[in-house]
Amino acid sequence: MEYTILGLLLMILMLLYFKVADRYNIIDKPNLRSSHTEITLRGGGIIFWFSALLYFVQHFKNNYFFFTGITLVSLVSFWDDIQSLSNKIRISIHFLAITLIFYDLELFDLVPIWGVIIAYVLAIGLINAYNFMDGINGITGLYTLVVMGALLWVNTYLQLFTDGLFIKYGMIASIVFLFFNYRKRAKCFAGDVGSIAIAFWIIYLVLKLILITNSLIWLLFLSIYGVDAVSTILHRLYLRQNIFEAHRLHFYQVLSNEFKIQHRLVSLFYALIQVGVSILVIALYQKVNDVLLFAIVVIPLLFVYSIKFSLLRKNKLKLNS
Repeated sequence: MEYTILGLLLMILMLLYFKVADRYNIIDKPNLRSSHTEITLRGGGIIFWFSALLYFVQHFKNNYFFFTGITLVSLVSFWDDIQSLSNKIRISIHFLAITLIFYDLELFDLVPIWGVIIAYVLAIGLINAYNFMDGINGITGLYTLVVMGALLWVNTYLQLFTDGLFIKYGMIASIVFLFFNYRKRAKCFAGDVGSIAIAFWIIYLVLKLILITNSLIWLLFLSIYGVDAVSTILHRLYLRQNIFEAHRLHFYQVLSNEFKIQHRLVSLFYALIQVGVSILVIALYQKVNDVLLFAIVVIPLLFVYSIKFSLLRKNKLKLNS
């Protein structure tokens, strides 16, 4: 019953946001780099902050650092959705918000300085990777459901590391968002406020699990996004492109834009592949060496990603013929 009430409340909040977004013209206009062709309301991902707020109101004693952090990144991201901000401002706020959760998780006491530096790089990198991957209908909502579903399974059956409700609130917000976004013509897009807020939430959970189990393999719950984002950056560097400018070279963009595969199918494909990876990670946890498990997962994913290059070559030949 609690989850039904939460879902209905979030649905009402989303509909109210639509009124605000429509009133103040908070929209996403397609451009040459976009994977969509119609003007759509932007910022629907604010539902993730609302869900975090509702959880915080009920459990404020133990979550003020997390809630302060997700509020900071949501605020600066929503502002960026309305009018562009400089990278320096955004990264500075991300750094501050991440510092808050590092302090909350006592990471500064548990990890040596070089480990803290790596953690900052990974956290900021994952936040931006999650944002980069939010480009077609359904991809953020479905992928979030898969990642949080895997974390909930681990928390329930393998290693208790957080309040299960904390994970479920994020999952319910994803379901509500998908109701409006996982359509042929989406009612809204997540915007930076959505992709960055939920990325922050997931990073907090994954980091907490890593510290409790003393194992980095849980980063593989984000391996599909990670491989696509990092490989695409390397590809763009090879092409001597500015990696901070918008582009259409992610694998999902190639499938959606160049080969005209329906957005929802591509999003489902990404989610299902991550489901398979997550099941493998859980099944092999403590049964194989962590380095070997990373190799077992990442090497095949790199092979799949390499298919993109042959697809691009074939498409170029078709366009030139």
